[in-house]
Amino acid sequence: MKKKWATLTRGIIRENPVLVLVLGTCPTLATSTQASNAIGMGLAATVVLVCSNIAISALRNIIPDKVRIPCYIVLIAGFVTVVQMIVEAYSPALNKALGIYLPLIVVNCIILGRAEMFASKNSVGDSALDGIGMGLGFTLTLLVMSSIREILGSGTWFGMPIPVLADNNISILRMAPGGFFVFGCLIALVNKITKKKGSGNAETTGCAGCPAARACGKLSTEGGCTNE
Repeated sequence: MKKKWATLTRGIIRENPVLVLVLGTCPTLATSTQASNAIGMGLAATVVLVCSNIAISALRNIIPDKVRIPCYIVLIAGFVTVVQMIVEAYSPALNKALGIYLPLIVVNCIILGRAEMFASKNSVGDSALDGIGMGLGFTLTLLVMSSIREILGSGTWFGMPIPVLADNNISILRMAPGGFFVFGCLIALVNKITKKKGSGNAETTGCAGCPAARACGKLSTEGGCTNE
């Protein structure tokens, strides 16, 4: 039970796909100007991530190793198509706001990365939990970024005007430079939170000191670097 809980929650902070693994940066920056758009993108990506993780895990012993990446992309593309059709049918405004970034979930590094690093090596149940956790981490990151940029940059939140800020906003936060600034600040904050005490010790240098080492497979279960 403890292991499953760890699998579910590690994507929120410790192995956050955006702020720690630095994946899915393009849609994160592009869709985080408004909180409503961020929620839509996060939920769409989460649904695709969970469904693709489950499918790939269930078929991991059937898919030939030489063509696994094309097979993963085909499966992911199928789920993205279904999600896009649902969004287009029930929320045309959101579909228009997300634009090209909704179909581009097919090549989102978070989804393909979890398929390759986790779903293809673990059970269906664990893969589903991993998808939920990583999707939740992605959605929360988008929500935090978009809230900061929308509140300070537009003076609104979910489209609702905020007194004082509505007439005194920082317009650059709605632009690309503002997105990179907020993104960098959040990465620094997460690094500060996840940084271990005594980072100058040998145990926390190299791969062992990197919060993404275990996710990329270079850190063994004993804590040592597999390249050493």
